[in-house]
Amino acid sequence: MGPVLAGVLQLLALIAALALAYVPLGTYMAKVYSSDKHWRVEQWIYKGIGANPDTEMRWPAYLRGVLAFSAVGVLFLYLLQRLQGVLPGSLGFSSIDADQAFNTAASFVTNTNWQSYYGEQAMGHVVQVGGLAVQNFVSAAVGMAVAVALVRGFARSRSGELGNFWSDMVRGVTRILLPLAFVAAIVLVACGAIQNFSGIHEVGQFMGGSQQWNGGAVASAEAIKEVGTNGGGVFNANSAHPFENPTPFTNLFEIFLLLVIPFALTRTFGVMVGSVKQGYAILATMATIWLGFTALMMWTEFAHHGPAFEIAGGAMEGKENRFGVGASSIFAVATTLTSTGAVNSFHSSFTGLGGGITMLGMQLGEIAPGGVGSGLYGMLIMAIIAVFIAGLMVGRTPEYLGKKIGTREIKFAACYILITPALVLVLTAAAMALPTPGNSMTNSGAHGFSEILYAYTSAANNNGSAFAGLNADTQWFNSTLGIAMLLGRFLPMVFVLALAGSLAEQKPVPATAGTLRTEKPLFTGLLVGAILIITGLTYFPALALGPLAEGLAS
Repeated sequence: MGPVLAGVLQLLALIAALALAYVPLGTYMAKVYSSDKHWRVEQWIYKGIGANPDTEMRWPAYLRGVLAFSAVGVLFLYLLQRLQGVLPGSLGFSSIDADQAFNTAASFVTNTNWQSYYGEQAMGHVVQVGGLAVQNFVSAAVGMAVAVALVRGFARSRSGELGNFWSDMVRGVTRILLPLAFVAAIVLVACGAIQNFSGIHEVGQFMGGSQQWNGGAVASAEAIKEVGTNGGGVFNANSAHPFENPTPFTNLFEIFLLLVIPFALTRTFGVMVGSVKQGYAILATMATIWLGFTALMMWTEFAHHGPAFEIAGGAMEGKENRFGVGASSIFAVATTLTSTGAVNSFHSSFTGLGGGITMLGMQLGEIAPGGVGSGLYGMLIMAIIAVFIAGLMVGRTPEYLGKKIGTREIKFAACYILITPALVLVLTAAAMALPTPGNSMTNSGAHGFSEILYAYTSAANNNGSAFAGLNADTQWFNSTLGIAMLLGRFLPMVFVLALAGSLAEQKPVPATAGTLRTEKPLFTGLLVGAILIITGLTYFPALALGPLAEGLAS
Protein backbone atom coordinates (compact mmCIF):
# COMPACT_ATOMS: atom_id res chain seq x y z
CA MET A 1 0.00 0.00 0.00
CA GLY A 2 1.37 3.40 -1.01
CA PRO A 3 1.74 6.23 1.53
CA VAL A 4 -0.86 8.39 -0.24
CA LEU A 5 -3.49 5.64 -0.18
CA ALA A 6 -2.68 4.89 3.47
CA GLY A 7 -3.23 8.55 4.35
CA VAL A 8 -6.55 8.68 2.49
CA LEU A 9 -7.79 5.50 4.16
CA GLN A 10 -6.90 6.85 7.60
CA LEU A 11 -8.82 10.04 6.81
CA LEU A 12 -11.87 8.04 5.72
CA ALA A 13 -11.71 5.91 8.88
CA LEU A 14 -11.52 9.08 10.98
CA ILE A 15 -14.54 10.59 9.23
CA ALA A 16 -16.53 7.38 9.80
CA ALA A 17 -15.69 7.34 13.53
CA LEU A 18 -16.65 11.00 13.93
CA ALA A 19 -19.92 10.40 12.08
CA LEU A 20 -20.83 7.52 14.39
CA ALA A 21 -20.18 9.59 17.52
CA TYR A 22 -21.84 12.80 16.28
CA VAL A 23 -25.52 12.23 17.08
CA PRO A 24 -25.27 10.36 20.41
CA LEU A 25 -22.58 12.61 21.88
CA GLY A 26 -24.12 15.85 20.63
CA THR A 27 -27.58 14.91 21.91
CA TYR A 28 -26.15 13.79 25.25
CA MET A 29 -24.33 17.09 25.76
CA ALA A 30 -27.56 19.00 25.02
CA LYS A 31 -29.30 16.99 27.75
CA VAL A 32 -26.43 17.66 30.17
CA TYR A 33 -26.73 21.42 29.79
CA SER A 34 -30.54 21.39 29.79
CA SER A 35 -31.06 19.20 32.85
CA ASP A 36 -32.36 20.66 36.13
CA LYS A 37 -31.03 17.73 38.18
CA HIS A 38 -27.72 17.74 40.05
CA TRP A 39 -25.60 14.69 40.78
CA ARG A 40 -24.63 14.14 44.40
CA VAL A 41 -20.94 14.73 43.70
CA GLU A 42 -21.88 17.98 41.95
CA GLN A 43 -23.87 19.07 44.99
CA TRP A 44 -20.79 18.49 47.15
CA ILE A 45 -18.73 20.66 44.80
CA TYR A 46 -21.31 23.48 44.85
CA LYS A 47 -21.40 23.35 48.62
CA GLY A 48 -17.60 23.41 48.81
CA ILE A 49 -17.26 26.50 46.60
CA GLY A 50 -20.35 28.21 48.03
CA ALA A 51 -22.26 28.42 44.74
CA ASN A 52 -25.99 28.13 44.12
CA PRO A 53 -26.31 26.18 40.85
CA ASP A 54 -29.98 27.05 40.37
CA THR A 55 -29.50 30.84 40.25
CA GLU A 56 -29.92 32.22 36.73
CA MET A 57 -27.24 34.71 35.67
CA ARG A 58 -27.30 37.62 33.30
CA TRP A 59 -24.20 38.09 31.19
CA PRO A 60 -22.23 40.37 33.60
CA ALA A 61 -22.64 37.85 36.44
CA TYR A 62 -21.75 34.95 34.13
CA LEU A 63 -18.62 36.81 32.99
CA ARG A 64 -17.60 37.58 36.57
CA GLY A 65 -17.78 33.87 37.33
CA VAL A 66 -15.57 33.03 34.32
CA LEU A 67 -12.97 35.67 35.17
CA ALA A 68 -12.91 35.02 38.93
CA PHE A 69 -12.54 31.26 38.51
CA SER A 70 -9.81 31.67 35.90
CA ALA A 71 -7.91 34.25 37.98
CA VAL A 72 -7.83 31.86 40.93
CA GLY A 73 -6.57 29.14 38.58
CA VAL A 74 -3.72 31.31 37.33
CA LEU A 75 -2.67 32.22 40.88
CA PHE A 76 -2.85 28.64 42.17
CA LEU A 77 -0.88 27.18 39.27
CA TYR A 78 1.72 29.94 39.49
CA LEU A 79 2.28 29.31 43.20
CA LEU A 80 2.40 25.54 42.70
CA GLN A 81 5.25 25.93 40.23
CA ARG A 82 7.11 28.44 42.37
CA LEU A 83 6.94 26.04 45.34
CA GLN A 84 7.77 22.88 43.38
CA GLY A 85 11.24 22.59 44.90
CA VAL A 86 9.83 22.00 48.40
CA LEU A 87 6.89 19.80 47.37
CA PRO A 88 6.92 15.99 47.50
CA GLY A 89 6.97 14.18 44.18
CA SER A 90 9.06 16.88 42.53
CA LEU A 91 11.54 14.30 41.14
CA GLY A 92 14.32 16.58 42.36
CA PHE A 93 13.36 19.41 40.00
CA SER A 94 13.78 22.94 41.31
CA SER A 95 11.11 25.62 41.45
CA ILE A 96 10.16 27.26 38.17
CA ASP A 97 11.44 30.79 37.47
CA ALA A 98 8.90 33.59 37.86
CA ASP A 99 8.54 34.52 34.17
CA GLN A 100 8.20 30.90 33.05
CA ALA A 101 5.79 30.10 35.88
CA PHE A 102 3.60 33.03 34.79
CA ASN A 103 3.72 31.90 31.17
CA THR A 104 2.80 28.32 32.05
CA ALA A 105 0.02 29.33 34.43
CA ALA A 106 -1.50 31.65 31.82
CA SER A 107 -1.04 28.94 29.20
CA PHE A 108 -2.86 26.11 30.94
CA VAL A 109 -5.66 28.24 32.42
CA THR A 110 -6.45 29.69 28.98
CA ASN A 111 -6.57 26.23 27.35
CA THR A 112 -3.48 27.19 25.33
CA ASN A 113 -0.90 24.81 26.82
CA TRP A 114 2.06 26.55 25.27
CA GLN A 115 5.21 25.08 26.83
CA SER A 116 8.49 27.00 26.96
CA TYR A 117 10.07 24.21 29.01
CA TYR A 118 11.04 20.55 28.58
CA GLY A 119 8.24 18.70 30.31
CA GLU A 120 10.28 15.69 31.43
CA GLN A 121 13.09 17.95 32.72
CA ALA A 122 11.10 20.61 34.57
CA MET A 123 7.79 19.44 36.05
CA GLY A 124 7.40 16.86 38.82
CA HIS A 125 4.42 14.62 39.44
CA VAL A 126 2.63 17.05 41.77
CA VAL A 127 2.65 19.92 39.29
CA GLN A 128 1.80 17.64 36.36
CA VAL A 129 -1.15 15.94 38.07
CA GLY A 130 -2.34 18.46 40.67
CA GLY A 131 -1.80 21.55 38.53
CA LEU A 132 -1.55 21.04 34.79
CA ALA A 133 -3.94 18.07 34.47
CA VAL A 134 -6.59 19.79 36.62
CA GLN A 135 -6.46 22.87 34.41
CA ASN A 136 -6.79 20.66 31.35
CA PHE A 137 -10.24 19.69 32.63
CA VAL A 138 -11.54 22.97 33.99
CA SER A 139 -10.21 25.27 31.24
CA ALA A 140 -11.94 23.11 28.65
CA ALA A 141 -15.14 23.16 30.73
CA VAL A 142 -15.02 26.98 30.88
CA GLY A 143 -14.89 27.18 27.09
CA MET A 144 -17.85 24.82 26.77
CA ALA A 145 -19.81 26.83 29.34
CA VAL A 146 -19.33 30.09 27.42
CA ALA A 147 -20.44 28.38 24.19
CA VAL A 148 -23.57 27.05 25.89
CA ALA A 149 -24.31 30.52 27.25
CA LEU A 150 -24.26 31.92 23.70
CA VAL A 151 -26.53 29.11 22.49
CA ARG A 152 -28.98 29.97 25.27
CA GLY A 153 -28.86 33.57 24.05
CA PHE A 154 -30.31 32.38 20.75
CA ALA A 155 -32.75 29.95 22.38
CA ARG A 156 -34.19 32.27 25.05
CA SER A 157 -36.20 35.48 24.72
CA ARG A 158 -37.12 38.50 26.86
CA SER A 159 -35.07 37.30 29.81
CA GLY A 160 -31.42 38.17 29.36
CA GLU A 161 -30.54 35.13 31.49
CA LEU A 162 -27.86 32.72 30.27
CA GLY A 163 -27.92 29.96 32.86
CA ASN A 164 -25.48 29.42 35.71
CA PHE A 165 -21.73 29.41 35.08
CA TRP A 166 -20.87 27.21 38.07
CA SER A 167 -23.40 24.59 37.08
CA ASP A 168 -22.30 24.62 33.43
CA MET A 169 -18.62 24.37 34.30
CA VAL A 170 -19.00 21.58 36.86
CA ARG A 171 -21.28 19.53 34.60
CA GLY A 172 -18.85 19.89 31.74
CA VAL A 173 -16.18 18.26 33.89
CA THR A 174 -18.18 15.59 35.71
CA ARG A 175 -20.58 14.49 32.97
CA ILE A 176 -18.62 14.99 29.75
CA LEU A 177 -14.86 15.42 30.08
CA LEU A 178 -14.15 13.00 32.95
CA PRO A 179 -16.05 10.03 31.47
CA LEU A 180 -14.57 10.51 28.01
CA ALA A 181 -11.04 10.98 29.36
CA PHE A 182 -11.38 7.92 31.61
CA VAL A 183 -12.30 5.65 28.70
CA ALA A 184 -9.66 7.22 26.45
CA ALA A 185 -6.93 6.71 29.07
CA ILE A 186 -7.77 3.01 29.35
CA VAL A 187 -7.52 2.64 25.57
CA LEU A 188 -4.16 4.41 25.51
CA VAL A 189 -2.75 2.28 28.34
CA ALA A 190 -3.94 -0.87 26.56
CA CYS A 191 -2.11 0.31 23.44
CA GLY A 192 1.20 1.03 25.16
CA ALA A 193 1.09 4.53 26.69
CA ILE A 194 2.66 4.58 30.16
CA GLN A 195 0.82 5.36 33.40
CA ASN A 196 2.88 5.41 36.58
CA PHE A 197 4.60 7.62 39.15
CA SER A 198 8.11 6.29 38.77
CA GLY A 199 11.19 8.40 39.25
CA ILE A 200 14.10 9.12 36.97
CA HIS A 201 16.02 6.10 35.72
CA GLU A 202 18.54 5.23 33.03
CA VAL A 203 17.34 3.34 29.97
CA GLY A 204 20.60 2.89 28.13
CA GLN A 205 23.49 4.63 26.42
CA PHE A 206 23.04 7.38 23.85
CA MET A 207 25.81 9.16 21.90
CA GLY A 208 28.42 7.95 24.37
CA GLY A 209 26.50 9.06 27.48
CA SER A 210 23.66 7.80 29.62
CA GLN A 211 20.06 8.46 28.67
CA GLN A 212 17.50 9.07 31.41
CA TRP A 213 13.72 9.09 31.45
CA ASN A 214 11.15 9.66 34.13
CA GLY A 215 7.70 8.16 34.23
CA GLY A 216 4.41 9.86 34.91
CA ALA A 217 0.65 9.66 34.61
CA VAL A 218 1.05 9.98 30.87
CA ALA A 219 -1.99 8.12 29.51
CA SER A 220 -4.45 10.05 31.68
CA ALA A 221 -2.74 13.33 30.81
CA GLU A 222 -2.76 12.43 27.13
CA ALA A 223 -6.46 11.58 27.22
CA ILE A 224 -7.63 14.95 28.57
CA LYS A 225 -4.96 16.70 26.51
CA GLU A 226 -6.83 15.60 23.37
CA VAL A 227 -10.43 15.38 24.66
CA GLY A 228 -10.25 18.92 26.05
CA THR A 229 -8.29 20.27 23.04
CA ASN A 230 -5.50 21.27 25.41
CA GLY A 231 -2.25 20.07 23.83
CA GLY A 232 0.37 20.23 26.59
CA GLY A 233 2.42 17.05 26.71
CA VAL A 234 4.21 15.39 29.60
CA PHE A 235 7.24 15.03 27.33
CA ASN A 236 8.82 17.72 25.19
CA ALA A 237 8.29 15.70 22.03
CA ASN A 238 4.55 15.74 22.78
CA SER A 239 2.52 13.26 20.70
CA ALA A 240 5.61 12.32 18.71
CA HIS A 241 6.93 10.59 21.86
CA PRO A 242 6.27 6.82 21.95
CA PHE A 243 5.28 6.99 25.63
CA GLU A 244 2.46 9.39 24.72
CA ASN A 245 1.54 8.09 21.26
CA PRO A 246 2.89 4.56 20.76
CA THR A 247 1.31 3.30 17.52
CA PRO A 248 -0.42 4.42 14.31
CA PHE A 249 -3.73 3.37 15.90
CA THR A 250 -3.24 5.59 18.96
CA ASN A 251 -2.27 8.40 16.61
CA LEU A 252 -5.58 8.14 14.76
CA PHE A 253 -7.42 7.67 18.06
CA GLU A 254 -5.90 10.87 19.44
CA ILE A 255 -6.96 12.81 16.34
CA PHE A 256 -10.48 11.46 16.86
CA LEU A 257 -10.43 12.58 20.50
CA LEU A 258 -9.42 16.14 19.73
CA LEU A 259 -12.12 16.50 17.05
CA VAL A 260 -15.08 14.65 18.50
CA ILE A 261 -16.43 17.20 21.04
CA PRO A 262 -15.98 20.30 18.82
CA PHE A 263 -17.83 18.64 15.95
CA ALA A 264 -20.52 17.13 18.20
CA LEU A 265 -21.22 20.51 19.81
CA THR A 266 -22.88 21.58 16.55
CA ARG A 267 -25.48 18.89 17.24
CA THR A 268 -25.82 20.22 20.79
CA PHE A 269 -26.39 23.68 19.35
CA GLY A 270 -29.07 22.42 16.94
CA VAL A 271 -30.94 20.53 19.66
CA MET A 272 -30.85 23.43 22.12
CA VAL A 273 -32.15 26.01 19.61
CA GLY A 274 -34.84 23.62 18.41
CA SER A 275 -33.55 23.04 14.87
CA VAL A 276 -31.03 20.30 14.19
CA LYS A 277 -30.80 21.55 10.60
CA GLN A 278 -29.12 24.70 11.90
CA GLY A 279 -26.58 22.48 13.61
CA TYR A 280 -25.97 20.58 10.38
CA ALA A 281 -25.33 23.87 8.54
CA ILE A 282 -22.64 24.83 11.05
CA LEU A 283 -21.23 21.30 10.89
CA ALA A 284 -21.08 21.47 7.08
CA THR A 285 -19.14 24.73 7.26
CA MET A 286 -16.63 23.31 9.73
CA ALA A 287 -16.24 20.07 7.79
CA THR A 288 -15.75 21.86 4.46
CA ILE A 289 -12.86 23.94 5.81
CA TRP A 290 -11.32 21.03 7.71
CA LEU A 291 -11.40 18.67 4.73
CA GLY A 292 -10.14 21.37 2.38
CA PHE A 293 -7.19 22.18 4.63
CA THR A 294 -6.41 18.47 5.13
CA ALA A 295 -6.41 17.79 1.38
CA LEU A 296 -4.23 20.84 0.73
CA MET A 297 -1.78 19.84 3.47
CA MET A 298 -1.47 16.28 2.19
CA TRP A 299 -0.87 17.60 -1.31
CA THR A 300 1.90 19.99 -0.24
CA GLU A 301 3.67 17.34 1.84
CA PHE A 302 3.33 14.46 -0.62
CA ALA A 303 3.99 16.39 -3.85
CA HIS A 304 7.23 18.11 -2.87
CA HIS A 305 9.85 17.40 -5.54
CA GLY A 306 13.38 16.08 -5.30
CA PRO A 307 15.10 12.67 -5.14
CA ALA A 308 15.06 12.51 -1.32
CA PHE A 309 11.35 13.25 -1.19
CA GLU A 310 10.58 10.68 -3.87
CA ILE A 311 12.53 7.96 -2.04
CA ALA A 312 10.87 8.78 1.28
CA GLY A 313 7.40 9.01 -0.27
CA GLY A 314 7.00 12.67 0.67
CA ALA A 315 8.48 15.39 2.85
CA MET A 316 9.50 13.21 5.81
CA GLU A 317 11.77 15.72 7.58
CA GLY A 318 10.52 16.24 11.14
CA LYS A 319 7.96 13.44 10.90
CA GLU A 320 7.79 10.12 12.75
CA ASN A 321 8.37 6.98 10.66
CA ARG A 322 5.63 5.33 12.73
CA PHE A 323 3.05 7.73 11.26
CA GLY A 324 4.36 8.92 7.92
CA VAL A 325 3.34 11.94 5.86
CA GLY A 326 -0.38 11.21 5.68
CA ALA A 327 -1.08 10.77 9.39
CA SER A 328 1.24 13.67 10.25
CA SER A 329 -0.61 15.94 7.83
CA ILE A 330 -4.01 14.97 9.24
CA PHE A 331 -2.79 15.54 12.79
CA ALA A 332 -1.20 18.92 11.96
CA VAL A 333 -4.38 20.27 10.38
CA ALA A 334 -6.62 18.91 13.14
CA THR A 335 -4.48 20.34 15.92
CA THR A 336 -4.22 23.84 14.39
CA LEU A 337 -7.85 24.07 13.27
CA THR A 338 -8.76 23.26 16.87
CA SER A 339 -7.18 24.90 19.90
CA THR A 340 -5.32 21.70 20.74
CA GLY A 341 -1.72 22.47 19.86
CA ALA A 342 -0.54 18.89 20.33
CA VAL A 343 1.95 17.78 17.67
CA ASN A 344 3.08 14.41 16.35
CA SER A 345 5.59 16.07 14.01
CA PHE A 346 7.47 19.37 13.95
CA HIS A 347 5.67 22.06 12.01
CA SER A 348 8.89 23.97 11.45
CA SER A 349 10.10 21.08 9.29
CA PHE A 350 7.02 21.04 7.07
CA THR A 351 7.36 22.49 3.59
CA GLY A 352 7.05 26.27 3.37
CA LEU A 353 3.44 26.09 2.20
CA GLY A 354 2.65 23.31 4.67
CA GLY A 355 3.83 25.45 7.56
CA GLY A 356 1.69 28.28 6.20
CA ILE A 357 -1.38 26.04 6.26
CA THR A 358 -0.89 25.31 9.96
CA MET A 359 -0.59 29.04 10.63
CA LEU A 360 -3.64 29.94 8.55
CA GLY A 361 -5.68 27.31 10.37
CA MET A 362 -5.06 29.13 13.64
CA GLN A 363 -5.50 32.56 12.07
CA LEU A 364 -8.99 31.69 10.85
CA GLY A 365 -9.91 31.65 14.54
CA GLU A 366 -9.74 27.89 15.08
CA ILE A 367 -13.39 27.41 14.19
CA ALA A 368 -13.25 24.34 11.96
CA PRO A 369 -14.13 22.72 14.30
CA GLY A 370 -12.15 24.74 16.86
CA GLY A 371 -11.57 24.10 20.53
CA VAL A 372 -14.15 22.64 22.89
CA GLY A 373 -16.64 25.48 23.16
CA SER A 374 -14.45 28.16 21.62
CA GLY A 375 -14.85 26.67 18.15
CA LEU A 376 -18.64 26.76 18.35
CA TYR A 377 -18.95 30.30 19.67
CA GLY A 378 -16.31 31.50 17.18
CA MET A 379 -18.25 29.95 14.30
CA LEU A 380 -21.53 31.45 15.53
CA ILE A 381 -19.88 34.89 15.60
CA MET A 382 -18.87 34.37 11.98
CA ALA A 383 -22.42 33.23 11.17
CA ILE A 384 -23.72 36.53 12.54
CA ILE A 385 -21.23 38.43 10.36
CA ALA A 386 -22.30 36.39 7.29
CA VAL A 387 -25.97 37.09 7.99
CA PHE A 388 -25.19 40.79 8.35
CA ILE A 389 -23.38 40.81 4.99
CA ALA A 390 -26.29 39.01 3.33
CA GLY A 391 -28.74 41.52 4.82
CA LEU A 392 -26.72 44.40 3.40
CA MET A 393 -26.80 42.79 -0.03
CA VAL A 394 -30.60 42.65 -0.19
CA GLY A 395 -31.42 45.69 1.93
CA ARG A 396 -33.02 43.81 4.84
CA THR A 397 -32.44 43.91 8.57
CA PRO A 398 -30.33 40.79 9.16
CA GLU A 399 -31.77 38.03 11.32
CA TYR A 400 -30.32 34.79 12.66
CA LEU A 401 -32.35 32.13 14.42
CA GLY A 402 -35.22 34.57 14.90
CA LYS A 403 -33.03 37.28 16.47
CA LYS A 404 -32.34 40.65 14.83
CA ILE A 405 -28.69 41.47 14.26
CA GLY A 406 -28.65 45.18 14.95
CA THR A 407 -25.97 47.77 15.59
CA ARG A 408 -25.24 46.53 19.10
CA GLU A 409 -24.88 42.89 18.09
CA ILE A 410 -22.65 43.61 15.11
CA LYS A 411 -20.36 45.79 17.24
CA PHE A 412 -19.85 42.92 19.66
CA ALA A 413 -19.14 40.54 16.78
CA ALA A 414 -16.74 42.98 15.11
CA CYS A 415 -14.79 43.52 18.33
CA TYR A 416 -14.52 39.76 18.76
CA ILE A 417 -13.01 39.39 15.28
CA LEU A 418 -10.53 42.28 15.62
CA ILE A 419 -8.99 41.38 18.98
CA THR A 420 -6.88 38.39 17.98
CA PRO A 421 -5.37 39.78 14.75
CA ALA A 422 -4.44 42.96 16.62
CA LEU A 423 -2.61 40.96 19.29
CA VAL A 424 -0.81 38.76 16.76
CA LEU A 425 0.32 41.47 14.36
CA VAL A 426 1.27 44.12 16.93
CA LEU A 427 3.31 41.72 19.06
CA THR A 428 4.97 40.14 16.01
CA ALA A 429 5.95 43.60 14.74
CA ALA A 430 7.34 44.53 18.16
CA ALA A 431 9.39 41.33 18.39
CA MET A 432 10.84 41.87 14.91
CA ALA A 433 11.59 45.54 15.54
CA LEU A 434 13.35 45.15 18.87
CA PRO A 435 16.93 43.82 18.92
CA THR A 436 16.70 41.23 21.70
CA PRO A 437 13.75 38.98 20.66
CA GLY A 438 15.35 38.28 17.28
CA ASN A 439 18.20 36.48 19.04
CA SER A 440 15.78 33.64 19.84
CA MET A 441 15.29 32.77 16.17
CA THR A 442 17.11 29.65 14.98
CA ASN A 443 16.67 30.63 11.33
CA SER A 444 16.94 33.88 9.43
CA GLY A 445 14.92 35.23 6.54
CA ALA A 446 11.37 34.14 5.79
CA HIS A 447 11.56 31.04 7.98
CA GLY A 448 12.83 33.02 10.95
CA PHE A 449 9.98 35.49 10.56
CA SER A 450 7.57 32.54 10.43
CA GLU A 451 8.89 31.34 13.80
CA ILE A 452 7.92 34.64 15.44
CA LEU A 453 4.60 34.95 13.59
CA TYR A 454 3.68 31.37 14.46
CA ALA A 455 4.45 31.88 18.16
CA TYR A 456 2.16 34.88 18.58
CA THR A 457 -0.50 33.34 16.35
CA SER A 458 -0.44 30.23 18.54
CA ALA A 459 -0.56 32.22 21.80
CA ALA A 460 -3.26 34.74 20.91
CA ASN A 461 -5.47 32.04 19.39
CA ASN A 462 -4.91 29.80 22.44
CA ASN A 463 -3.48 26.95 20.38
CA GLY A 464 -0.15 26.20 22.02
CA SER A 465 1.74 24.47 19.22
CA ALA A 466 5.13 25.87 18.25
CA PHE A 467 7.24 26.08 15.11
CA ALA A 468 9.96 24.30 17.11
CA GLY A 469 12.75 26.60 16.01
CA LEU A 470 12.20 29.47 18.42
CA ASN A 471 13.80 29.69 21.86
CA ALA A 472 10.77 31.04 23.71
CA ASP A 473 12.21 30.59 27.22
CA THR A 474 13.24 34.23 27.62
CA GLN A 475 11.75 36.97 29.73
CA TRP A 476 10.45 38.75 26.63
CA PHE A 477 8.65 35.76 25.14
CA ASN A 478 7.46 34.30 28.45
CA SER A 479 5.91 37.64 29.35
CA THR A 480 4.49 38.77 26.02
CA LEU A 481 3.20 35.34 25.03
CA GLY A 482 1.57 34.97 28.47
CA ILE A 483 -0.15 38.33 28.05
CA ALA A 484 -1.27 37.37 24.53
CA MET A 485 -2.77 34.13 25.87
CA LEU A 486 -4.74 35.88 28.60
CA LEU A 487 -6.04 38.68 26.38
CA GLY A 488 -6.69 36.30 23.48
CA ARG A 489 -8.81 34.06 25.73
CA PHE A 490 -10.79 36.40 27.93
CA LEU A 491 -11.35 39.57 25.88
CA PRO A 492 -13.26 37.61 23.20
CA MET A 493 -15.32 35.95 25.95
CA VAL A 494 -16.40 39.40 27.14
CA PHE A 495 -17.94 40.15 23.75
CA VAL A 496 -19.38 36.64 23.34
CA LEU A 497 -21.24 36.86 26.64
CA ALA A 498 -22.34 40.47 26.01
CA LEU A 499 -23.71 39.35 22.65
CA ALA A 500 -25.44 36.38 24.28
CA GLY A 501 -27.11 38.67 26.82
CA SER A 502 -28.26 41.05 24.09
CA LEU A 503 -29.79 38.20 22.08
CA ALA A 504 -31.50 36.69 25.13
CA GLU A 505 -33.26 40.00 25.82
CA GLN A 506 -34.83 40.16 22.38
CA LYS A 507 -38.28 39.16 21.30
CA PRO A 508 -38.21 36.46 18.58
CA VAL A 509 -38.82 37.71 15.05
CA PRO A 510 -41.19 35.50 13.00
CA ALA A 511 -39.78 34.10 9.78
CA THR A 512 -41.13 35.58 6.55
CA ALA A 513 -40.70 34.91 2.85
CA GLY A 514 -37.69 37.25 2.87
CA THR A 515 -35.90 35.59 5.78
CA LEU A 516 -32.50 34.16 4.90
CA ARG A 517 -32.62 30.37 5.20
CA THR A 518 -29.55 29.74 7.30
CA GLU A 519 -29.96 25.97 7.27
CA LYS A 520 -29.44 25.74 3.49
CA PRO A 521 -26.24 24.96 1.53
CA LEU A 522 -26.27 28.49 0.09
CA PHE A 523 -25.70 29.93 3.57
CA THR A 524 -22.96 27.37 4.23
CA GLY A 525 -21.16 28.60 1.12
CA LEU A 526 -21.63 32.22 2.17
CA LEU A 527 -20.26 31.43 5.64
CA VAL A 528 -17.19 29.65 4.27
CA GLY A 529 -16.50 32.60 1.99
CA ALA A 530 -16.92 35.12 4.80
CA ILE A 531 -14.49 33.21 7.01
CA LEU A 532 -11.81 32.96 4.35
CA ILE A 533 -12.13 36.56 3.20
CA ILE A 534 -12.64 38.41 6.48
CA THR A 535 -10.21 36.57 8.70
CA GLY A 536 -7.91 34.94 6.16
CA LEU A 537 -7.05 38.11 4.24
CA THR A 538 -6.31 39.96 7.47
CA TYR A 539 -3.07 38.00 7.75
CA PHE A 540 -2.18 37.83 4.06
CA PRO A 541 0.60 40.47 4.16
CA ALA A 542 2.24 38.73 7.13
CA LEU A 543 1.89 35.31 5.51
CA ALA A 544 3.43 36.70 2.30
CA LEU A 545 6.55 37.70 4.24
CA GLY A 546 6.88 34.29 5.89
CA PRO A 547 5.55 30.93 4.68
CA LEU A 548 4.43 32.09 1.23
CA ALA A 549 7.83 33.62 0.46
CA GLU A 550 9.56 30.47 1.70
CA GLY A 551 7.22 28.15 -0.19
CA LEU A 552 7.50 29.99 -3.49
CA ALA A 553 11.29 30.16 -3.20
CA SER A 554 11.73 26.41 -2.64
